[in-house]
Amino acid sequence: MEKIKVNLKKTEDKSYEIIIGEGILKQIPLDLKKENLAHSYAIITDSKVASLYGEELLEEFKRADLKTHLISFPAGEEHKNRETKTGLEDEMLKRKMGRDSAVVALGGGVVGDVAGFVSATYNRGIPFVQVPTTVVACVDSSIGGKTAVDTPHGKNLIGSFHQPWRVYIDIETLRTLAEKEIREGLAEVIKYGVIKDETFFEFLEKNITHVFSFDSDVLTHIIKRSCQIKGEVVELDEMESNLRKILNFGHTIGHAIENLSDYKIFHGQAISMGMVAEGKIALEMGLWKKVEFDRLVSLLKKTGLHTKFPDYFDVSLIIDTMKLDKKTRGGKIEMVLPKNLGAMAEIDGSYGIKIEEGLLSRILNSD
Repeated sequence: MEKIKVNLKKTEDKSYEIIIGEGILKQIPLDLKKENLAHSYAIITDSKVASLYGEELLEEFKRADLKTHLISFPAGEEHKNRETKTGLEDEMLKRKMGRDSAVVALGGGVVGDVAGFVSATYNRGIPFVQVPTTVVACVDSSIGGKTAVDTPHGKNLIGSFHQPWRVYIDIETLRTLAEKEIREGLAEVIKYGVIKDETFFEFLEKNITHVFSFDSDVLTHIIKRSCQIKGEVVELDEMESNLRKILNFGHTIGHAIENLSDYKIFHGQAISMGMVAEGKIALEMGLWKKVEFDRLVSLLKKTGLHTKFPDYFDVSLIIDTMKLDKKTRGGKIEMVLPKNLGAMAEIDGSYGIKIEEGLLSRILNSD
């Protein structure tokens, strides 16, 4: 028997910058031209953002003399699927975009996830730039390289890790958001305070309502600190082997709620409900203090986020849906749970804590 070893050990630098500012959308094409990132660009966005910023950004690319195509798909979580991804790829192929092209993901979390996944697989991988235009995309989905689409079986079950080349956050784009859209993103912001930074949580308790009046200083600080926290976690565990799991607080139950509502309950509200339910589990397991749990519930309510899911949900269906979640291990549902504000619990060195179905059912059936 003969053996040949193919040695592919290598060191790869996938570092990138997150640029935060006001009115920086117009500088993006010249930045990319200076860096000589690609020969041609596909600005991928949704039908809503296309009219708000897509056409404007396309004109800026043309002024910079960059070959660019604007490709959009219908807005909404229900369009974050394999069919949309295929359609976008076909549009890029029709335009004869090659391996020397790049994707610009312009929009919210749905756009970033789909466009990022397209770039991860198109011609076996091309660069992409994140230009988030919602709070949740700014503080969460644009950072960390998770790209995916949903399936009828659950959220983000088909995807890949593909880090962006750069992230541009133009705070001015958030001015066109409705109050409920801002509220949705703040659920992720609150999560960061719980999992990593009690001082940040205290700042949110005092200042979070200022975001709705578009206090630029408060909004900039919230976005910057959220990006820092996620960046620090991703640096230490890019592929979610352990530490990165803490970013999923509220998401195991939250994703099930989204899926079962056919995404009529939006991400932020679902994550808020998920954090409360998972916080109750942490209390029941003796991992967390009631006074800190109450502070979380109070802050969520102050922000206008839901803390209880509707009575019409079948608890057994929620549990069955969670079993299909990518965080499930060996058929056992895993969650990350707080031990105090700013720190998450570990059991046997793992942040992923297996939850017994009996406990889960009891908590989900409680008021």
